[in-house]
Amino acid sequence: MTAWETTRAVRRAKDVIDRDFAAPLDLNRLAAVAGYSRHHLSRRFRAIFGETPIAYLTRRRIERAAYLLRAANLTVTEVCFHVGFASLGSFSTRFHQLMGRSPSEYQRHHRARSTDVIIPGCFVLAWSRPGPTG
Repeated sequence: MTAWETTRAVRRAKDVIDRDFAAPLDLNRLAAVAGYSRHHLSRRFRAIFGETPIAYLTRRRIERAAYLLRAANLTVTEVCFHVGFASLGSFSTRFHQLMGRSPSEYQRHHRARSTDVIIPGCFVLAWSRPGPTG
C-alpha cells in the first residue's frame, strides 16, 4: 500500500470519529473502517496525526463537552452522556486531565465571565446532530 493509500485509509477512520464522536465507537469499528488491524491502525494513526485514535476520540468528545458547558443550559451529566461518555466518573476524570479543572468548575468559571446568551439545552440537543435525512 502506498503512503497516499495509507493516509486515505487512516483518514476514513478519523472522519468517522469526527462525524460520530458521540456514538459508541471502539477501536474494532475504526479498524474495520480503515481496513486495518487494531494495532496497525493505532500505529498509522499516531504516525500521521500524533495521537492514537482513542486519544483523538476522547479529545473530540471533551472539546465538544467544553463548548456545551460554556454555551448551553445543560447539566454536567447531560453533557457527559450527550458527547458519548458512558460514565460520569470517567468523563470528569478525562475532562480534568485535558482542561485543567472539573467540568462543573469549568462551567461555573465560564458562566461567571460570559456575557453571551446561554442557549437552552433543548435547542442545542435538537440541532447538534443531523437527523437520518440530513
